[in-house]
Amino acid sequence: MDSNWILLPSKSAILHMRFAFSFFLLPVFLFAYSQAPQVILINAILTFAIWHLLVYPASNGYNSYFDKDEKSIALIKNPPRVDKSLYYFSILLDLVAVMLAAIFSWSLFIAVVIYGLFSKLYSHPSVRLKKYPIVSFLIVFLFQGACVYWSSYAAISGLDIFTGWNPDFVIAGLICSCLIGATYPLTQVYQHEEDRKRGDQTLSLVLGVRGSFWFSAVMFIISGALLWTYWLRLEMINNFWLFLLLVFPVILFFCSWLLKVYKDSSEANFRNMSRLTLLSGAMMVVYFGLLIFI
Repeated sequence: MDSNWILLPSKSAILHMRFAFSFFLLPVFLFAYSQAPQVILINAILTFAIWHLLVYPASNGYNSYFDKDEKSIALIKNPPRVDKSLYYFSILLDLVAVMLAAIFSWSLFIAVVIYGLFSKLYSHPSVRLKKYPIVSFLIVFLFQGACVYWSSYAAISGLDIFTGWNPDFVIAGLICSCLIGATYPLTQVYQHEEDRKRGDQTLSLVLGVRGSFWFSAVMFIISGALLWTYWLRLEMINNFWLFLLLVFPVILFFCSWLLKVYKDSSEANFRNMSRLTLLSGAMMVVYFGLLIFI
C-alpha cells in the first residue's frame, strides 16, 4: 500500500470529500450552540471541526468511493473518477475525528464512532444499507439530525449528555431530524436512473418524483410544528415567526419547482435540486446563526 494514498489525497479525492457540503449541515451545530446552557469556546471549536472538517467529508468520500457515480452528485455536476486515495483519506479523517472527540467529550466520541460506523454500513457493498429505503432514511434522519444535535449540545456545554434529557431537548433534536428528512429525498430525486443501475432502492425512487416532493413537504410541516411547540414552551414564540419569515423564499421556490415538475418531470434535475439546497441551506444558516445572538 502506497503511503501517499493516505498522506497525499488526489485532487479527485479532495473534490469527492465535498467539504463545502458541510455548510448545509451547519444549522444543526448552530442550533446546538445557540441552545447550550453554557458555551466552552474550545469545545465549540473542536466540535465544529470534528463534524464539519472531518466526519462529514469522510462520510462523503467513503460513500463516493463505493458509489463510483458517473453522473451528477450533490455539489459536483461532473464527478471525476474515484481512486484509492479517496478510500484511505476518508478512513484517516474518521480516525482523527474519533481521537479528537475522545480528548474532551465521551458523548461526542460515542456519537462520532456510531456515525462513522453507520455511514460505512450505509455505503459498503457487503452491507449497503443505502439500498433499503426506510433503513437508509432513518440512518440519515437520526444521525445527521438528532444525534449530531444532542451530542454537540453536550460537548459544547461540557455537560454529560444524560443531564440534558427533557422534553425541550428531545424536541430540538427532532426538529433537526425533520429538517434533514425534508431535504433527503429531494437530493436523490434526479438520480433515479443511476440508483436503479446500482440496485439501490432509495426512498426517492420508491416514492417517485412527485411523491418525493410531497414527502418533503410533510416532513417540513412537521418540523415547523415542532419548532412552534419548542418556542412556545420556552415562551419565545417570536423566534418561530422569524423562522417563517426567513424560510418563505424557500417555500416559494419549492412550490414553483413542484409546479414545474408536474408539467415536465425532467425539471426534477441536478440544477433545480442544487438551487433549492443552496437557498434552503443559506436561510437555515442565517436563522440558526441569528439564534446565537437573540
